[in-house]
Amino acid sequence: MTIIHLPVMSGEVIEILAPHRGGIYVDATVGLGGHSEMILSQVGQDVKVVGLDRDEQALQRAAQRLNDSRVLLKKGTFSQMEQVLNAEGIHEADGILLDLGVSMMQIKDPIRGFSFLSNERLDMRMDNAQLLSAWDMVNTYDEQELVRILREYGEEYRAARVVRAILSARAKKTIDTCAELADVVFRALGRSGRTHPATRTFQALRIALNSELEELRLGLEASLRMLNKGGRLCVISYHSLEDRIVKNFIRDSAKAGMVNQLTKKPLVPSREEMRQNPSSRSAKLRGAEKL
Repeated sequence: MTIIHLPVMSGEVIEILAPHRGGIYVDATVGLGGHSEMILSQVGQDVKVVGLDRDEQALQRAAQRLNDSRVLLKKGTFSQMEQVLNAEGIHEADGILLDLGVSMMQIKDPIRGFSFLSNERLDMRMDNAQLLSAWDMVNTYDEQELVRILREYGEEYRAARVVRAILSARAKKTIDTCAELADVVFRALGRSGRTHPATRTFQALRIALNSELEELRLGLEASLRMLNKGGRLCVISYHSLEDRIVKNFIRDSAKAGMVNQLTKKPLVPSREEMRQNPSSRSAKLRGAEKL
């Protein structure tokens, strides 16, 4: 499977991180390595980029793409960042990037079970070593828990209706594939507008399954501890739940005198970037410098 990967807001990322010779930079969601490649291109040989990802397949592809002695790739989540870096003898960083977008490699690969267009088994695990999958949640969680997940992580105001449809469908047989779940939601809600009615349901299940918001909170805290004085944090979020956490964290850290806000308002992609890379259209970038 060939995937054309365009790193989101790469120019703005470089502007915020301002990489320099001798620096250590952490790409905490290295994915296919696009942002790391940009950082490496900005400086000479005297730089180190540490790429983290919880997805083994992403790390393998990043290694093929980057193939650079200045790069260290390690498996890990945001919450494991300090542990992983410290184990490599790295205790401070000059810049940390958190790109919160779901990897196109995961979305486009039907076997990973992220897309409601897929006829493969419901999965949505960012780390294939994780035991719990979206199939388990959809087919075993009780009504109250499913409603909570859809409301909290999908902001689905029709969560109760969706969950009643899920419970009715799985009483007859298990809901096995992404397409089956999408069809259940479609029949429950109908279609209005351009967005598929299952979008919020799939987002909610993915966020809950992978503990994305908790990982983000822990990753922001770990980043602040890991950055040296003058080190810079750059975060790209893609929906309001993520952006609210990032905005509040940077604002509160600035009030506490720990950081200087580099972006009073979030930066967004240019019209040209959105035309070339439609998946960037919801991106919001915020930056801060540690004091």
